[in-house]
Amino acid sequence: MEQFGKYIIFISSMFVNRERFRVYVGLIVDECVSIGISSVFIVSIISTFIGAVSAIQTAYNLISPVIPLYVIGQIVRDMTLLELAPTITCIVLAGKVGSNIAGELGTMRITEQIDALEVMGINSASYLVLPKIIGAMITIPMLVALAGFLCISGGYIAGVVTQQFTEAQYIQGIRNDFKPFSVTFGMLKSFVFAFLISSISAFKGYYTQGGALEVGKASTQAVTSSCIAILCADFLLAQMLAEFLVHKQ
Repeated sequence: MEQFGKYIIFISSMFVNRERFRVYVGLIVDECVSIGISSVFIVSIISTFIGAVSAIQTAYNLISPVIPLYVIGQIVRDMTLLELAPTITCIVLAGKVGSNIAGELGTMRITEQIDALEVMGINSASYLVLPKIIGAMITIPMLVALAGFLCISGGYIAGVVTQQFTEAQYIQGIRNDFKPFSVTFGMLKSFVFAFLISSISAFKGYYTQGGALEVGKASTQAVTSSCIAILCADFLLAQMLAEFLVHKQ
């Protein structure tokens, strides 16, 4: 609870004594490039293969002649939009982006660069961390949208190439009983996960104490804590979705 309270104070401190808005514009753009552009390759590879494996394994298990093959596309679509694209992508980004944020801030802390900003009267939490959080909340949902598209496309390519189903069957499954709210819910997850990844990693790095060894430990703790927070938030959001659907019915 002590760490949680410290985390809440850390988040609230970013909105006190902030710099002018134009100061953050360039910083946010730099963070968007650092977080987003550098992560496109790894997200593309992982999401494509996850979609391919999901389609092949689903087709392998649907051996009943009663079940039509277009159901494979429907299953891959729903798994991708609700779980695979937002959650798996953000867990991967927690390892890449989270460790990078924690390591960068941890290095600045032990080399007294953060202390120098404080001496100059700059709110270091706001100046250093707020652009990272905003940049993450801009780019990570974009990466999740890309992951969703590539995941479904990967399933399509793998299934058609291996002749598990036809193109028409897969596309029919994608279109069948489609609920647009699934896309909205998946993007909502990505915004929440982006905030958790960036803020928790920044918190761990910002309060690093010691030397280079502690920076490595802070990066490890940032990844671990971010993954746990993502899974907990995923469960809570799934429960909220279930309650929403029950009340809607």
